[in-house]
Amino acid sequence: MRIAFYAPLKAPDHPIPSGDRALARLLMRALAHAGHDVFVASRLRSFDGRGDRKRQLRLMQVADRVAARLAGRLRVQPPDVWFTYHVHHKAPDLLGPSTSAALGVPYVIAEASVAPKQRDGAWAPGYARALDAIRVADTIVYVNPVDVAQVQRVRGSDAHAAMLAPFIDVSAFTAIGEVSRVDARPAAPTRLVTVAMMREGAKLASYRVLAAALEQLRDAPWHLHIVGDGAARASVEAAFERLDDRVTFAGACAAPDVSRALYDSDVFVWPAIDEAFGMAFLEAQACGLPVIGAASAGVASVVLNGRTGLLVPPGDAVAFAGALRSLLGNPALRRAMGCAASAHVRDHHDLSTAARRLDDILSGVVARRRSGATPARSSRPAPSATLP
Repeated sequence: MRIAFYAPLKAPDHPIPSGDRALARLLMRALAHAGHDVFVASRLRSFDGRGDRKRQLRLMQVADRVAARLAGRLRVQPPDVWFTYHVHHKAPDLLGPSTSAALGVPYVIAEASVAPKQRDGAWAPGYARALDAIRVADTIVYVNPVDVAQVQRVRGSDAHAAMLAPFIDVSAFTAIGEVSRVDARPAAPTRLVTVAMMREGAKLASYRVLAAALEQLRDAPWHLHIVGDGAARASVEAAFERLDDRVTFAGACAAPDVSRALYDSDVFVWPAIDEAFGMAFLEAQACGLPVIGAASAGVASVVLNGRTGLLVPPGDAVAFAGALRSLLGNPALRRAMGCAASAHVRDHHDLSTAARRLDDILSGVVARRRSGATPARSSRPAPSATLP
């Protein structure tokens, strides 16, 4: 199939790296791996991070013109499916609903979220358009289980949807490991690693929880290697100031260097406050590391608590320290969890598995549309007169 791919938050080739961009790229790779012809339909970014209502309305006016031109251009060789990744109030899909309807092709959203408190807030215009898109989608592909309840409330529990487990290209990590992993590890100190961007908000809060947890483990032999950088780096470094002799800041690293850092470590640690699920947890497990993170629904969807890692209440530095202490003193348990982690990611969260799943989902969407099971939509979504 020919698939028009669109990511309103951040295009797959956006110059600034992020987990969102990484997953957009992986989705395109998985679709191509399944044999589909995937192309980026537009790079129009609908993101408004400040809650500027005037900006949101201007973006909508621009998007309406872009959508009209896009539909005209794509009529020459229309896609079989329009596929949008990540729709929410800060980055609504302003192109997919009208363009796909004008072309008469199915409209699919992968990862949609609804924040009801934004109905009358600063992002009210974006919230309304996000809900419009979510309502008219032929199917919603859930990546984070946290989103299911609110999206079902908008669409109705009988509306078509499907689950897609978060995934990575495991081969990219196993190839690095074959040449870089050191089998004979020193007994001490235990090498801890975290990989995360440094920015204000949840990321900085997570770093502070990690620092507070490690403060409680001064008596244990460990060293932390931090891979990441960003605008909040000074604040992150300040959080670890009293532990500076036991913490190394590597800064931003290229993907192969991240993989080597993971393979050269013993435990991956990240408190993951407000984390959707955390690609880094998958990457660390693929490298054979046990992980310690937050017991949120998203993280729990990629980490098997007690088998591939340990999950504790979000933001609980004391519990995090306790979980880490249990691994610091038990190399055999670390090795067992690491083996289980790599097998789990390989079997359930690999790109090839995701490719098969996506192919099944899209084939079903197209078949339902052709059979008339999914009604055709108007060229524009219906206005949101009443919002949940």
